[in-house]
Parts: sequence; structure tokens; C-alpha cells
Amino acid sequence: MRTLFKSMAIVALTATTAISETQGVTDSEVLIGSNQDMSGPFAAFGAPAVQAAKIYFDEINAAGGVHGRQIRMVVEDHAYQMPKAMSGLNKLVNSDKVFAMLLSLGTPMNIASFPLLESKQIANVSPLTAARQMVDPPSNIKYAGSSYYHAQMLAAVPYVAEQTGAKTICSMYIPSDFGLEIAEGTHDAVKANGLTFGGETKHKPDELDFVGSISKLASQGCEVITVALGVRQAITAVATAKKMGLTDLKFIGSSASFHTAIAKVPGGVTEGFYAAAGWSDIVARMGHPDVAKWVASYQGATGEFPGSGALLGRSAAETLVRALEAAGHDLTPESFQTGMESLSFEDTISDVQVDYSADDHQGADLVVISQIQEGNWTELVRK
Repeated sequence: MRTLFKSMAIVALTATTAISETQGVTDSEVLIGSNQDMSGPFAAFGAPAVQAAKIYFDEINAAGGVHGRQIRMVVEDHAYQMPKAMSGLNKLVNSDKVFAMLLSLGTPMNIASFPLLESKQIANVSPLTAARQMVDPPSNIKYAGSSYYHAQMLAAVPYVAEQTGAKTICSMYIPSDFGLEIAEGTHDAVKANGLTFGGETKHKPDELDFVGSISKLASQGCEVITVALGVRQAITAVATAKKMGLTDLKFIGSSASFHTAIAKVPGGVTEGFYAAAGWSDIVARMGHPDVAKWVASYQGATGEFPGSGALLGRSAAETLVRALEAAGHDLTPESFQTGMESLSFEDTISDVQVDYSADDHQGADLVVISQIQEGNWTELVRK
């Protein structure tokens, strides 16, 4: 019996030691980090995404947490600036010692984070970027949430060209990994569908004067322009074209432009704007009981109607919680990977099917093409 008790004690000590040695995990808490844009050009996504995730975690924590652990989220604001992003990442990983990253915003910022995250085996879950690099090259720490920018352009460009009769496609983008991904998708879509590429213009993240750029593209015969810009920039670009009398010029955004704020600009400024994204807008789905319940919960906590950023934050938080539940009590990077790769569920908030596996770390691959009609995003087609 003494030998049996001794063996049991060794097993229990080994399990406890494994947990205590897992960064960001204690018996009572799991620490999650987010390297975020809370005040820069994509804050319209970042700030409400964090808020929605924290509200969901509060609900989970109030019900006892996950395997007895409370979820605590630590956020750093990089304002879409690389130096701040690298400083914030270092703090989250090496000072705060988070277990996993969630909803980190920005293609360049996420790409630059991978060497450190991989060295520490810290999972990067549902980053707020749809670049292919979020899972390519494959890694056991990379878990993308939705369809890629490249796939979104491959679907949207020929669809809009067919619907409008356009032949000449152009592009306006921030020349970062984010913008280059959308520009490449535009070029590939043009080539694959026998269209003509008319030209492109490149922009700084804080640029808001697009008169010269749009004049140039219009003179090159552009009929459709794909945009990889910040939320305010996308609104300004479309508004500028209309002020210039270019009312037939069409604009297509990616998931980075599929935001409630763009649809709700007063005066119908953005009316007719297209976007291809990896989820459905929330407004048209208020009749779904899960959606109505979540909207009521979010409004009760914030006093605001949830937009696209909040939707992404809520969905990502559910994915993380499901993975933590599936990982079991003995939470390690390895058990979390097993949990993530086991997930298969209908995300009723985003209206997509989420599936992960050992061979596929992209949660959903659906592309939803929508257009702003009468101040709301109207879903046109799913691909």
C-alpha cells in the first residue's frame, strides 16, 4: 500500500508540476494576451473586439470558469505601429507571461510575433487579420479564424465585374503585408478572369487625402477599385470619388472593410460599397435567438449596439473557451493544441461553420460578399 500511495503521489506531483511550469496557467487562472490596435486606424475593430471578448469571459468566469480556472485577458495597445507592437508583445510574453494570444490585430504585427510565440509555444488564436501567413507556413501555434484576404479578392473581383460589366480593375492599399496580400489577390483575380489591371496607388496608414490618387486611377480607366485601407480611410476614399462626380466607380473591400461603421455613415456616403469577408453582418440576423440574446447582453453591458469588431471578439472568445474546455484540466500547450484541433461547431454569431483539425488550422473558409444598401450591409452571395 505504501508503494501504491507513493506512486500516486508521484503522478499527482508530476501533473501539478506540469501545470505550474506552463506559462500563464495556475490552478485558478489562465492568462490570455492581446496585442491590439485600440487607438489607431483599425481601432474600430480592435477596441470593441476586446470589449466583447472580455464580456464573454466575464460570463464564463461567473459560471465557474473553465475547469475551475478564471480567464483573465491582458491587452496592449500598439495603435498599428510596429515599434509599439514589438514592445507590447515582449511585455505580454516575457513579463506578463501569457498562456495564449487572442485577437491580436495587424498582419505585419502578427507575422513579426511568430518567432517569439513559437519559441515559447504560445498559441495565436483568431488574430484580427485574414492574411494567409496566419497559417502558412503551418505551425502548431497558428489558428486563423476565417477566410483569407486573397480568397476574398478571388471571389469578389469577378463577381462584381460580372454584376457591373466592369473590365478594368485597380487597387488602393497600404503597402504592408496586409495591403500586399489584398493587392496580390486582386492581381490574381484579374489574371484568372480575363480582366485588365489598370493601376494602383499606395498609401500611408494615416493618409486621408485621396483626390490625387483617385484622379490618377480614373484617368487610367479604372471601373472597380479594391481597397486595403483603414476604416476611416475606406470611408474617405469612397466619399472622395462621389464628391468628384465618379458615381459609377465601384469599390471593393476585404474583411478589413466589412464594418458596421462603414455602412452607417450619414447621408448614404458609402452606399454601393462592396466587401468580401469571412462572416455575415449582424443586423440582418437579429431574428436568430442566439444573435438576439448576445446583442441584448452586449447592449446591457456597454449601452451600444455591437458592430463588426464586437462580433469578431465574441466569436473568437467562444472558440478559445471551447478549446480550453476540450484541452481538459491539465492545460499545457500540447493539450491546448489537441483541444483546438478537435473543434467543430456552428458559430451562430458569425454565421459560419468552424472546423479545425491537425491538418487544417483555418477555422472557417467561407467568403461572404455583401454590399451597402440603404445604410445596411446586404448579403449578396456566399462562396
